[in-house]
Amino acid sequence: MKINLLNYHQKGYSRGKNGLIVLVWWFVQGTVFRYSFHFMYKWRRALLRLFGANIGKEVKVRASAQFTYPWKVTIGDNSWIGDNVKLYSLDSINIGKNCVVSQESYLCTGSHNIKDPHFGLITKPIVIKDGAWVASDVFIYPGVTINEMAVVAARSTVVKDVSANEVHAGSPAKYIKRRFEEDELS
Repeated sequence: MKINLLNYHQKGYSRGKNGLIVLVWWFVQGTVFRYSFHFMYKWRRALLRLFGANIGKEVKVRASAQFTYPWKVTIGDNSWIGDNVKLYSLDSINIGKNCVVSQESYLCTGSHNIKDPHFGLITKPIVIKDGAWVASDVFIYPGVTINEMAVVAARSTVVKDVSANEVHAGSPAKYIKRRFEEDELS
């Protein structure tokens, strides 16, 4: 069997908004969002909300963060999105309250069917639950859930769910230890 990308398809996929809205967002993101001053978190929250993102109170998003489709993103109160984080939001990305997604991390909700000779698009949501920390330069695969208070160590590749209150590291990420002991959680 040979791959034939001329027949590539996105059957059943929707960006969630029309092409003009997508282009306007990409222009806004590449200009007034990207070149806003460091301290202008309120401004960036407002821009994301204007384009349909569900952004909680006191969320801190750095100007260099990139959102493919903000209307598919939810970020809970007090969470932080670091420099050069990429939210490839072909599907939903739901980040809970008090979460940190550190610099250079990539949350990828889209991939392709490797058995399809036309390379058909596959999307799955990503969920990061309350209190979780995704450290620097982490890649998260489509369909992954990072549960409450979990940590993914720097430079890890996450291909499966991370249980609550666990630290995972490596490529692929594997269990290392518990983040907190039970008495520390109360």
